[in-house]
Amino acid sequence: MLRARTLLLGLYGLLGLTVSSWLARLPTVRASLDLTTGQLGTVLLVGAVGSLVTVLLAGSVVARWGSRVTILAAAVVFSTASLLLGLAPTVGSVPVLVLGVVLMSASFALGNVPMNVETVAIERAMGRTVVPQFHAAFSLGSVAGSVLGALASWVGVPVLVHFGVVSIGALVWRLLAVPGAVLPPPPAPVAAVQHHGAPPARRGAGLRSALSAWRDRRTLLIGVVVMSAALSEGSANNWLAIAVVDGFAQTEALAAAVFGVFVASMTAARLAGTRLIDRFGRVAVLATSGVASLVGLVTFGLAPSLPTALVGVVAWGLGAGLVVPIGMAAVSGDPLRAAGRVAVVSAFASFASITAPPLIGLAAEAVGARRALLLITVVMLASILLARTVREEPAGAPGAGTGTVVPVSTGEQVGDAREAHVAVGDTRAPQDVGALGGAAAPAVPVGQRDLVAAAR
Repeated sequence: MLRARTLLLGLYGLLGLTVSSWLARLPTVRASLDLTTGQLGTVLLVGAVGSLVTVLLAGSVVARWGSRVTILAAAVVFSTASLLLGLAPTVGSVPVLVLGVVLMSASFALGNVPMNVETVAIERAMGRTVVPQFHAAFSLGSVAGSVLGALASWVGVPVLVHFGVVSIGALVWRLLAVPGAVLPPPPAPVAAVQHHGAPPARRGAGLRSALSAWRDRRTLLIGVVVMSAALSEGSANNWLAIAVVDGFAQTEALAAAVFGVFVASMTAARLAGTRLIDRFGRVAVLATSGVASLVGLVTFGLAPSLPTALVGVVAWGLGAGLVVPIGMAAVSGDPLRAAGRVAVVSAFASFASITAPPLIGLAAEAVGARRALLLITVVMLASILLARTVREEPAGAPGAGTGTVVPVSTGEQVGDAREAHVAVGDTRAPQDVGALGGAAAPAVPVGQRDLVAAAR
């Protein structure tokens, strides 16, 4: 478990480095292809559509093929996309840029679901809050990537060389690290004893399980919270450097450094987040984060000078740091439904990615990128108003991670006498199984969270 934790931290850091390296060179890509802010926003929109389509399927892909295969597939696509992103401005081709953005967005969405599922599995094994540490590793990687991007821009390294080196190095790293970063699946906690004549589980059960998460009200509300955070963070990723260049007439290298300050602030929040969450709880930390992020963005958008705007960037980053890890942990308490729920929340985040680039790009042509970023403050209020949704699920709620009864269908007839029930977090054997026509089943200990099966 400790080895998997270390390797997964490295993978999160690598992901942050590769993404921020690309984002830090956006002004160069825009200038090389002679794109307006609106046209660049349209390109990012097309990529976000690919991300949304992918994330809608990611839950079922993880359920069918597992985290290891899914992350490795995403790694290959991601590195291919990086090469295309470097090639596009070199050959002056917007279609190549669009293809690269689509593949990068799709690969990010595909790998995001299993990686978040694995972080919660490690947190559950350790018995304390550690999910923010993985997102902090992503932020640290983003800081390194933004510094790398600023340095490459200052020295004048061509984007093809820059992205090519990052692409090849990242692929080799992932191929070596992923096999050990994914915890092996635990032994089947229960062997559901089927009633005589019960049909076997049918193909497509993983897809049905993933889609069922769309009917869970709590998951949908947390999805809105994560969407607001993704809109805030994604807008900074896509437009902060350009807003500094256009709004304060600064160089791309300095703008990349300001973006690095934003990411560093997020990193600081995530490093401190494990203790803050354990001490004050998810709800209080989430509400405070929302307020800080909102105030910071308004300060940046209305600041009369770059130093004042930099103060706003710091507050904005501090507030944005913990919302996504809190939301992901909140929907992953039940390991049986984690992949589907994470996919739903990720879909909300992808929707934010779809709406933000064109809206901000179009508004930027009229009022400038810095003022256009203020549009997202309305959505950021949702994170504050819905903060209570991330509290721990009550012990009797359907699908709760502890002390709940989760129906696992052995066929299509859910709810009839052929349905098996898995009691999660209950160390006792059912006392009334005999009334259902079967013998009492003994408890099956599986560590801290025992799982017991009673078949009717």
